[in-house]
Amino acid sequence: MSYTTESIRNIAMTGHSGTGKTTLFEALLHAGGTIQVQGSIERGTTQSDTDAQEKARGHSIDSCIAGIDHGGCHINLIDTAGYHDFRGGTLSALAAVETAMVVVNAINGIEHGTRRMMEHARERGLARVLVVNKIDFEGARLGTLVDKLREAFGAECLPVNLPAQGGKRVLDCFFHTSGATDLSTLAEAHQQILDQVVEIDEATMGAYLDKGESALGPRQLHDAFEQCLREGHLVPICFVSARNGTGVAELLELIERLLPHPGEGNAPPFRNADNTPIAVSGAADDHVIADVFKIINDPFVGKLGIFRVWQGTVRRDSQLFVDDVHKPFKVGHLFRMNAKAHEEIEHAIPGDIAAVAKVEDIHFDAVLHDSHDEDRIHLAPLRFPQPMFGLALEPKHKGQEQKLSLALLRLSEEDPCLRVEHHKELNETVVRGLSDLHLKTVLERMKERYGVEVTTHPPRIAYRETIASQAEGHYRHKKQTGGAGQFGEVSLRVEPLERGAGFEFVDAVKGGVIPGQFLPSVEKGVRQAMDAGAVAGYPMQDLRVTVYDGKHHPVDSKEVAFVSAGRKAFLDAVAKARPIVLEPIVDMEVSIPETSVGDVTGGLAGKRARILGTDAQHGGELLLKAQAPLAELIDYATELKSMTGGRGRYSLDLSHYEPVPVPVQKQLSEAWRPRADED
Repeated sequence: MSYTTESIRNIAMTGHSGTGKTTLFEALLHAGGTIQVQGSIERGTTQSDTDAQEKARGHSIDSCIAGIDHGGCHINLIDTAGYHDFRGGTLSALAAVETAMVVVNAINGIEHGTRRMMEHARERGLARVLVVNKIDFEGARLGTLVDKLREAFGAECLPVNLPAQGGKRVLDCFFHTSGATDLSTLAEAHQQILDQVVEIDEATMGAYLDKGESALGPRQLHDAFEQCLREGHLVPICFVSARNGTGVAELLELIERLLPHPGEGNAPPFRNADNTPIAVSGAADDHVIADVFKIINDPFVGKLGIFRVWQGTVRRDSQLFVDDVHKPFKVGHLFRMNAKAHEEIEHAIPGDIAAVAKVEDIHFDAVLHDSHDEDRIHLAPLRFPQPMFGLALEPKHKGQEQKLSLALLRLSEEDPCLRVEHHKELNETVVRGLSDLHLKTVLERMKERYGVEVTTHPPRIAYRETIASQAEGHYRHKKQTGGAGQFGEVSLRVEPLERGAGFEFVDAVKGGVIPGQFLPSVEKGVRQAMDAGAVAGYPMQDLRVTVYDGKHHPVDSKEVAFVSAGRKAFLDAVAKARPIVLEPIVDMEVSIPETSVGDVTGGLAGKRARILGTDAQHGGELLLKAQAPLAELIDYATELKSMTGGRGRYSLDLSHYEPVPVPVQKQLSEAWRPRADED
């Protein structure tokens, strides 16, 4: 099918786990003619859940992209994982679309993932659509759910279609005004949404007040509707049953007729090297600008970089640059992603989602372009959660170190919430993710895809060090070994900064007592000492170092002398500045049965946790919110399963760092044996 940018719709299907996103994804592909038979999660035949672990677990782990050509539109649908543990790929998808379709379970109602994804989509400036699924399930109270959606997300949430005949049909109330439904008449619902739409624009409102709805043509009404979506003034609510197809055709029609095309969405937040916003034209004949939002290491095709074209036309056999890499690569093969299939295409226009293969420099969030004028631009980063769960690992069999390194590289390329750390001083490799389930999945994939088995143990906690007061330090480095010597003298001041401020190095030297060419060496020495730690061997942060005096020798002063003098002067000052150890404090969200709340809160209290509150969930569950030191949660997954009979689950996000208790700092300091300095 040949199409234009105006006929493209890009949609990410998101929401809490268990809402039926994958089944709805299948239903839409079937209704749009992409697939002949709708797949089943139970039989493992869906288009999106093709991974062995996805089939075994019965839920999505990775996002999946497929296209629909229907009604004159080309629709790119992205099915995303609902589990909190795998939200890296879910959040990545938001960088490629104009619309976030948040699927809600009609039985369970508003769940934590619903709120989270509505907020992420709002922050990204996307049009949002609430799709209530499972409307034909017993126990669905749709009228109450609509009220709760409006209470949670605002009065701008309004139905654009309504269930009828006990959930067996869905009737449009944007284009139609007559008919009875399970919730209200179409006329009442139509009037509500019309009143919301016309007030977005003074001219539209004036025409409506003067002459009524008849004064508004289809184009004018569509433009007002689209503006409402773009500005968050309207969040449509739709009703479907993905399992039997009720409302799916109506949802497809809504996508085609009312959702924004790439030229109508909010402008993507591109920025240049100094963080100034840049506008992309969206023109097909302009320079190419595309953003890579997903990496797949395919065993047959190789490394695939999946990108969204924002400007220009990407053509097969053309040349593109990756970020500011000066050597271009040739687009030897250009693919359109269609679930499991990779369809080769000649070109990709603005709004398209496409992929290139076997480009080693390509990476997540890379900007592809065809002119050096765009070397330094980037898309404003998404707000990903900090991976806090960690496992130190080593290969189970000798000689697999290289295979392990390659496997971790490939897996971390695909997942923006998977981090690999190498600690040289401990000869330790640590992999960090969002949960124990996240890391378990990573280890299983490592074995299945790359044949690498590992042994694991808890890693060191990522403590940090800082200072609590201001102090001054001094050191003179002097060596004479026959011939040219070494000389450097440094006086500096250290002072604490607020949490999260990082590090500042200030040059306050006057009179040239330390020549300018040696100040970078002083800073290098300071940074070496900060990396090694001064109290318990952990990196230092949140402090300012001001170099204000020193001496040099016209012959013997060298860079190495000022590196050593800077390091020793810094350690001298830190020793007087009340150094302290900081520990990571994490925000916890723990989903538990109501019957376990006493055991769980009591257990957390024993871990120096602060309980912040609880929210009632569907089915007799509570969502408990707390803050706790990460060091106290090493074996918490096992404890929680024991206390809740396997029903409890939790997630962590880094909140902040704060000082450890005095006994803990003493214990950490005594366990650290700093190496003797070598000059």
